[in-house]
Amino acid sequence: MTEAFTILSDTRVFGGSLKRVRHPSAALDCAMTFAVYLPPQVEAGAPGQTPVPVLYWLSGLTCTDENFTQKAGAFRVAAELGLAIVAPDTSPRGEGVPGDPDGAWDFGLGAGFYVDATEQPWAKHYRMHDYVTRELPELVEANFPVTDRRSIAGHSMGGHGALVCALRHPGRYKAVSAFSPIVNPAAVPWGEKAFGRYLGPDRDRWLEWDACALIAKATERLPILIDQGDRDSFLETQLKPQALVVAAEAVGHPVTLRMQPGYDHSYFFIATFIEDHLRHHAAALTA
Repeated sequence: MTEAFTILSDTRVFGGSLKRVRHPSAALDCAMTFAVYLPPQVEAGAPGQTPVPVLYWLSGLTCTDENFTQKAGAFRVAAELGLAIVAPDTSPRGEGVPGDPDGAWDFGLGAGFYVDATEQPWAKHYRMHDYVTRELPELVEANFPVTDRRSIAGHSMGGHGALVCALRHPGRYKAVSAFSPIVNPAAVPWGEKAFGRYLGPDRDRWLEWDACALIAKATERLPILIDQGDRDSFLETQLKPQALVVAAEAVGHPVTLRMQPGYDHSYFFIATFIEDHLRHHAAALTA
């Protein structure tokens, strides 16, 4: 279904174009902004002009689409590979959208956690999972020169989101990867705060949004690539990637965890290894 949308900006990048798009979201009941990079292969007159596959990138706490587009350094390689990239915002926003009642940065605005909230007042707007997995791809595929071959990746909270989207929707994505993901949100402070408010006090319901729990019952064994810096200040308290490795090994799910010496949680880390991830996704998307 084609929805009304507005192009806020259109910037030339490595022979392609980076567009910021504003549209009304039915899933989130507010206006949303996302970025889409279209590589040169879709330009009019390009040799063998054809629609291209899409990598969906989910950002972390406090971020918008602009963190990835301005800091990740992904577009040179995306242009080479003929890969579109879509980067949505991390939460609903706007007048009437509730944030953290205490004004904290790790919940509410900028911190949607890619779940579909069931508790009030969050349930009306905080349905980021539905938005990312259904509404946004429908809009992108109906209005831009892309195919329905998709993959998904993310960082931190967005790494959690990418893993959960792939594990909950077998067959929808051709590849999944993450930088510094929150792999076991039901058992760490960031996740406990967010899940307790968005999903309520029943911790069994939280497991429906926890990669370590989901991997045990996954019906598709899509390989997972994870990069994690060993000097990440959140490594031991919030991220705990080894928990996912243990859960995956128990059921034979392929996970590659690369511990990167000296790297932290920042976009400098992401920019260093983003090419590896883009090539990982392109290989699956073009197979």
